[in-house]
Amino acid sequence: MVLGATAAVAEAPCRTTGSFESWLERFKQEAVQQGISRNAIAAAAPYLVYDQRIVNIDRGQKFFAQSFLQFSDKMLPAYRLQKGTEQLGKHAALFARAEKQYGVPGPVIVAFWGLESDFGVAMGKDHAIRSLATLAYDCRRSEMFRGHLFDALRMIERGDLQPAEMVGSWAGELGQTQMMPSEYMKHAIDWDGDGHRNLLKSPADVIGSSASYLQELGWRRGEPWMREVRVPASMPWDQADLAIQHPHAKWAEWGVTLRDGKALPNGGPPASLLLPMGRLGPAFLVYPNFQAYLKWNASLVYATTAAYYATRVAGAPPMSRGAPGIPVLSQDEGKELQQLLNRAGWDVGVPDGKIGAGTRTAIKQAQMKLGLPADSYPTPELLARLRAGR
Repeated sequence: MVLGATAAVAEAPCRTTGSFESWLERFKQEAVQQGISRNAIAAAAPYLVYDQRIVNIDRGQKFFAQSFLQFSDKMLPAYRLQKGTEQLGKHAALFARAEKQYGVPGPVIVAFWGLESDFGVAMGKDHAIRSLATLAYDCRRSEMFRGHLFDALRMIERGDLQPAEMVGSWAGELGQTQMMPSEYMKHAIDWDGDGHRNLLKSPADVIGSSASYLQELGWRRGEPWMREVRVPASMPWDQADLAIQHPHAKWAEWGVTLRDGKALPNGGPPASLLLPMGRLGPAFLVYPNFQAYLKWNASLVYATTAAYYATRVAGAPPMSRGAPGIPVLSQDEGKELQQLLNRAGWDVGVPDGKIGAGTRTAIKQAQMKLGLPADSYPTPELLARLRAGR
């Protein structure tokens, strides 16, 4: 689950120096100094190898450069929605226990479970130790992956998993909800009482650990996370910002209603207006609990898709897709837009074509300056205006 968070942040090119062999010897020495046993290191040794393919994948990620509708269409086919509902019924007692203990509703857990591994069907085919060793040696995010590799060895030492079964995503994520080793060490719990924290095979451990982790991420018991709404054309679009929250009464003043036209409920937590495809697309009010989705995975398209998936499993109808033919920038166009925003004085970091929260904030500021509707959505019109320098 960390993959999306880290993938959402582009970094400047770097150069890896020194041989992998010499790096590995230093790493092993430091592992011993940290109290990791030589037996655990020896058990992992067959997998402590370098794999250039993993680096190539890391450098070429395009998954989170899709628009919300593109991503959600791909990730939420009909069978996955149906399967989510089935899992909710199949493990009803475990989900009830999780909500009672941690305050996290079953549909929320189901959505992450389905998106991360299709309920255990697709946990990945790469050996975690090999991936982590490769990425810890590589210069791009070495410190982060060194920490995960140390914790992978600690997992072996405490008996959570055997080295041979530590197979997961290309970035080292493990289990049915794809936890990185440091997350696994800190948040995985033994919920079936067998003495092991096994997120690869135990549904009870998966459900309990996910609920516990979401509570740690700040989930607020009894509060909503997302609600689809209808927004009038007269809406002050600059208010559509995750950094801006208003009570329902204020949104109602501006003409925001439930999707079916009924009034928003009275009271409740403050909400932000999220327009993932701009003013012409679907519209949602999102609440403080939406921040847990962003902490799970910082990619805005992933977080929005996961939250929407949870609403569907909870009984909401399919979303209104908005106007047909909403323009979508390509990744190269998105990268150019970020370059132009940087050049104009709005810092969005290293351009990567992924339109996250930081880029959307800069887009809103540029739209306001240029007199365009400030809905934070990247459009060809905005790109053309920035190209022209006006």
